[in-house]
Amino acid sequence: MRFVFVFSLTVVVSLGYSTLARGQIGDESSLVEQLVEELASELDEEIHVDDFIELLRHYRTHPIDLNKTNEQELAKLLFLSPLQITSLLAHREQTGDFLSVLELQSIAHFDMQTVERLASFVRVSPPSTLRGLTWRNFFQDSEQQVMARYGTIFQKQKGYLITDSSRSRYLGDANRYMLRYRFNLHNKLRVAINMEKDAGEPFFHGKQRGGFDHYGISLYAKDLGVFKEVVLGDYALQVGQGLVMWNGLSFGKGAMMTSSAKQGTGLRSYSAMNEHNYLSGFAARLAFGPHWEITPFVSWRKLSGNRETTEEGYPIIRSISTSGLHRTPNELANRNTIRQGAVGVDITYRYKRLKLGAVAVYTQYNGTLVHDGTPRQAYAFEGDRLTNMGINYQYTFKNVFLYGESAKGYGRGWSTLNGLIASLHPKVSVFANYRNYQADYYAVFAQALGEGSSVVNEEGIYMGGMYHPNRKIEWINYVDLFRFPWLRYRVDQPSEGFDVLSQFTYNWYKIGRISLRYRHRLKQENNSVPLPDRTVVDVLKDQLRVAFQYKLSKRWEIRTRAEGLRYRKDGRIDYGWLMYQDLFWKPMRLPLQLNMRLAFFATDSYDARLYAYENDVLYASAFPMYNGRGGRSYINLRYRAGRKIDFWLRYSHNRYLDVATVGSGLDQSEGAIRSDIKIQFRYKW
Repeated sequence: MRFVFVFSLTVVVSLGYSTLARGQIGDESSLVEQLVEELASELDEEIHVDDFIELLRHYRTHPIDLNKTNEQELAKLLFLSPLQITSLLAHREQTGDFLSVLELQSIAHFDMQTVERLASFVRVSPPSTLRGLTWRNFFQDSEQQVMARYGTIFQKQKGYLITDSSRSRYLGDANRYMLRYRFNLHNKLRVAINMEKDAGEPFFHGKQRGGFDHYGISLYAKDLGVFKEVVLGDYALQVGQGLVMWNGLSFGKGAMMTSSAKQGTGLRSYSAMNEHNYLSGFAARLAFGPHWEITPFVSWRKLSGNRETTEEGYPIIRSISTSGLHRTPNELANRNTIRQGAVGVDITYRYKRLKLGAVAVYTQYNGTLVHDGTPRQAYAFEGDRLTNMGINYQYTFKNVFLYGESAKGYGRGWSTLNGLIASLHPKVSVFANYRNYQADYYAVFAQALGEGSSVVNEEGIYMGGMYHPNRKIEWINYVDLFRFPWLRYRVDQPSEGFDVLSQFTYNWYKIGRISLRYRHRLKQENNSVPLPDRTVVDVLKDQLRVAFQYKLSKRWEIRTRAEGLRYRKDGRIDYGWLMYQDLFWKPMRLPLQLNMRLAFFATDSYDARLYAYENDVLYASAFPMYNGRGGRSYINLRYRAGRKIDFWLRYSHNRYLDVATVGSGLDQSEGAIRSDIKIQFRYKW
């Protein structure tokens, strides 16, 4: 009843005020959401993609100028392959400036699907500059926006009901608050300010009298003479293949060929709400002539974690938290107890189709990192300082793109990743790479392609190809063979496995698509037998997915998915399945957008869980886990009150079968229902 009431009230209010804005709402979000879902479709966990969504939406409203763009800017789009980026830049160099976006159709390695996607993010126009800028027109020529978001779960969770001060409990309320401000002047000067309070965190009281738990600020400027880019505050560096330095979002294996090779975008401001994976301080990209670029950077951050002092008076760090949550007494006690300093430099040399790079970073903590002494931690890093160095390369020879990176930790092991992407025929492309991360390699900021979650203790060969006979058909296949030379979590001996995927897609031009995907994975884990009889056994997962989307008209669109999973381990077989139906409505004469989902799911165990992308309010990301038995539904509503003001409302509802509680630990609530709401407001001027 609560859902029906909220939905009905919102529709009535929206229709009542529809005379304020009769402009049609465009298809701004559809392409962005589809790209995010496709890039992240292979992930088996919830991730934060708000930074990438904000970037794509930025280029939707501020398209990239094809006559002024460069490799770093095009690489940020992620769906362009290195061969396509090289071909685009070579075409401009050989034929001169673009006269029209339509010229993309004549560039080698560009199929119609890529051209259609890219056309939404690029333009051909005269460049904008900061010359002639005065304080009088500074704010008149800029674009600014303020956004506020509120969210909460309706059911009372256990952590909020505990009053005993000696027990672990949530010290704040269940409300979530977010506030962000953006300033943009001709894409030359940008300011990003973020403030966030998570559910359970104190707000303007107790140990959080400063209000929000997280504050982030970034000031970005470009094209200041020799300084091509300058960032003060929060920033991210993405270098090479991520063996030494890669902040922010990192996609791994997937059904897009572009995921096989990382395209380091270098320096950029950091505007995501993730509270851990970034740097903070100062960084600049300097250009010396047409070939050389140098990016020095300095970072100083406070991190949360378990920092203690030994009886001898030496500080040690037992763990570093990456969640960004400070809700309980222990989490608040560990807040900002760790100091992390980093200084380094990235050097890049470019000559025609060759790119060479070298990166070095020195990191120091206010304590010694220690491990728990278990056998699997035999090669783990211990110490209070670390130096990492790496070299990377990219080279395009005819229809072959070669890339790689090798890195070494001072006094520790090494890692390397090398590969190629080749266009064998206008309809056939292939890729292959080899990776080897030694067990004693460790880099604080590394994120690279692999089966494991860290760049350590892994060797593998990843290869595949794409067959694209026409604009309607696409068939992608890959296989990843990997092994872990040393012990891992829940694996008490060296292990190995493989991952195979095949996806066939049929497209109706700008109307719809249907895809069939099969994925088979084998890894090894300990069985459930106690020591000393415990052994390592094979764990197999088979997944089959059918996805369909179709645009019924300019106002209506549907998306459907059915997915099944079979999990096998040590004679036990668990199944999981998920089915959902999405409906999108965009009326022609109302400043309104609406989409909703009805999903049903059933899993025999946590091991058979499934993930699926969900539409959310602007800049928010949703990749929830479907586990247990029941149904899930949500509705998103966007209302545009004039050209400057937007409202969003999202309500989601889970109903589980055969359970008396939902969640676990302090997040547990009584009953079989879990529902939450988000309300968001944006003002642009």
